[in-house]
Amino acid sequence: MSSNAIDFGSVGSLRESDPSRACKRFTGRVALLTAAARGLGFAAGLRLAAEGATVCITDRDESALGEAAALAKQAGLTVHTSVMNSSDADDTAASIRALCREHGSFDVLVNNAGGSLHTPYKFLDETDAHWNDVMQLNMMSAVWACRAVLPHMIERGGGRIVNFGSKAGRFGSLIAGANYAAAKGAMASLTRQLAMEYGSHGITVNCICPGIVMTDRTRGLWNQRRTPEERARIMDEIPLKRHCEVEDVAASVAFLASDDAAFITGITLDLNGGQAMA
Repeated sequence: MSSNAIDFGSVGSLRESDPSRACKRFTGRVALLTAAARGLGFAAGLRLAAEGATVCITDRDESALGEAAALAKQAGLTVHTSVMNSSDADDTAASIRALCREHGSFDVLVNNAGGSLHTPYKFLDETDAHWNDVMQLNMMSAVWACRAVLPHMIERGGGRIVNFGSKAGRFGSLIAGANYAAAKGAMASLTRQLAMEYGSHGITVNCICPGIVMTDRTRGLWNQRRTPEERARIMDEIPLKRHCEVEDVAASVAFLASDDAAFITGITLDLNGGQAMA
């Protein structure tokens, strides 16, 4: 990690970080991150804030949002929070309208909402309800957020959209089921279609596909669904000999949301340490 990078891995490292040392690629820009009170989305939000963005994070967990704002403050940063259920179309539309009135149009949208919702791993154990819930959270949440934000980006003549896919959607999952893999695969396809349709408006749309990231939620599934021997073998098969970290994801989001990636659109960026190559 470079000397000016911010380590988002723990509360302690957040306290010790100096956001004034980060570059300021997002000064004057406003970013929205969905379902970002914890984990990958929160880390990405802090990275954008450290680089000068006005950051709005949404989540349906009001207490988690309060904790996120407090952690950001400890790091010398500010994030604006809003309760929003990304699995509900009407709530998403109303919440984003309210945020636009308060903070102005968004220059950056990060569709972070997602997860397997701890639905069964085996395909034949998954019900229609399991499929519906996972597709709503992982794919339709992005559809609804894009629908709310894109008209403003078109009016302003540009914008950046970063979608969260997954290694699961590209190469299959070791811990999440077919419903999750299918939803994340759909995210990559949605990304390419939106990139093609809105590129003429100066809007880039890209998708990041992390491998296993050891957040608290993922660590639990990893331990439940893979034996110690399997976990050791899988780690050994990763050329870089580690799992993806939240700061790896945050750095990738910041790059794709920045002007440094102005001529990159429609891609799926693999973050798996070489575990799967294409």
